[in-house]
Amino acid sequence: MRRFLGFTAVLVIAELLIIIGVADLIGVLNTIGLLILAAVLGVLVVKAQGLATLRRVVDDVDARRVPAATLANGALCVTAGILLVVPGFLTDILGLLLLVPGVRTGVRRYLGYRWTRRFVIVRGDAQAARPVARRALGPPADQ
Repeated sequence: MRRFLGFTAVLVIAELLIIIGVADLIGVLNTIGLLILAAVLGVLVVKAQGLATLRRVVDDVDARRVPAATLANGALCVTAGILLVVPGFLTDILGLLLLVPGVRTGVRRYLGYRWTRRFVIVRGDAQAARPVARRALGPPADQ
């Protein structure tokens, strides 16, 4: 929790410094206009991507496919939209990067790798098998 709060404090300070710097370069009204434009773009992205993701999930379910990648892409697009809505240029850059399909695929693969390494499948009865949180101090005992 401390890391998150520290990261948030550093991000807010960096965003303020960048906003002030941009305002010095292009003017206060232009800077405010850019921030509002990014927020409007973020709202439109969240709306469009949310509806598109819902359609793709329904199509995947109808075709009896697991919609994991579709849901992950949708979540990353919504995250991009939220980052665009948050005022600041650093978050806008991160949000725009997440809208690039190649970047989104790389982030999805990285997160999938990170999350699957944190869980172990308990082998045995198929109905009793479930993911179990791995201890933070190393690999499971059977390795």
